[in-house]
Parts: sequence; C-alpha cells; structure tokens
Amino acid sequence: MSFFEKLQQNFVDSSRWSYIVTGLGNTLLITLFAIIIGIVLGALIAIVRTIHDQNHKLKILNFICKLYLTIIRGTPAMIQLLIIYYVIFASVNIDKILVAVVAFGLNSAAYVAEVIRSGINSVDKGQFEAGRSLGLTYKQTMLSIILPQAFKNILPALCNECISLLKETAISGYIGLTDLTKAGDIIRSQTFEAFIPLIAVALIYLVIVMILTVGVNKLERKLKNDNAR
Repeated sequence: MSFFEKLQQNFVDSSRWSYIVTGLGNTLLITLFAIIIGIVLGALIAIVRTIHDQNHKLKILNFICKLYLTIIRGTPAMIQLLIIYYVIFASVNIDKILVAVVAFGLNSAAYVAEVIRSGINSVDKGQFEAGRSLGLTYKQTMLSIILPQAFKNILPALCNECISLLKETAISGYIGLTDLTKAGDIIRSQTFEAFIPLIAVALIYLVIVMILTVGVNKLERKLKNDNAR
C-alpha cells in the first residue's frame, strides 16, 4: 500500500478525519477555559499569599493555599484528572469536557499562582509605598498599581504556561474524552496503522505550539522595547 493510499485509509475512508477535527476542537476548548480558570484562581491564591507575606494576615487562607499548592504540584496531572472524574464526580452525570476543564484549570492555577506571586514580588516596594502615600487603600494599590505592572512582567511566563497546558491535555483520553491525542489513537485502532495518525497528531501539536511560541517571542520583544523607552 502506497503512502497516499495509507493517507486515504486513515483520514478519508469512513470520514475518519472527523475524529481529528473533533479532537482538535475539544483540545483547544479545554485549553482555553482551563487557562482562564488557572489565571483567575492563580491570581487569587497569589494575592492571598502576598498579603500574608507582607502583613501576616489571612493565616488560615494562606495555609489552605499552601496546602493546595503542595498537593497539586506534588501529584501528577493524570492522577488529578482521574480522581476528579472517577471519585469526585463519580455519582454525577457530567460532561467530560467540563471535568477536563476543571481538572486542568485547578492544576494550572497552582503554577500560575507562583508565577503571579513572583511577578508581584518583582515590582519595586516603593511603588506600593507611593500608592499608600497617595491615600489609596491596600486593595486599591494592589489592583491599580501593583498587579498591572506584575502582569506585564509575567505575560511571557503565562503564555508559556498556556503552551504547557495545551500539551498536558493529551491525557484527556484517560477519561474517555476524544481529544486530539485520543482521536489519533482511535484511528490507529481502526486501521491498525500507528505511524500516520500519530505522526499527524504530533504535527498538529507542533504547529500549534510553534504559532504560540512565535507569539510569545514577539510579546517578549515588545515588552523589552517598551521597557527600554
């Protein structure tokens, strides 16, 4: 069988290309909403930990956040996904995409929190003191002065986290969800041809990551130019 005949067998016959399209759509959807959850929850955790470090307040919340970070960062994402699906939502009829979004969002938040906290700490303390001297409250100073500067500093790191998250979603098939990786495996199981469908999936991931990487590099150059002015 020629290479083109194998392509037809793997993607054209029985409209097997639809698995790839569905899997790609699910992968991008999971990544998008998971990174949103990760940024929002990660920012809240980072703020709680920063307030505790600076004012020694929110001790209970800080303890909970540290425990959360320890557990999430100390266990594999796949185990977290399986626990959320087969244990936490075992008795609930819930959409698998939603389960994946929650699992990867919670996982991403642990890493985003440390990125944001390092960004907050990178802002000169004089900025905070200047805000307070102008009569701003701690909350107003943090939201209006500190966080905008911190996010500007950590944007490249957040974009890199998005790239990592995209690749981590490849384990979604463990809960029976048709993501991009699972789509290639379904085709492989039907055609008994491993090379073409799996290489095709790898190339799709590679193209997406390369596009995102180019965007991150452009963003880094723009930020450097802005800081140089």
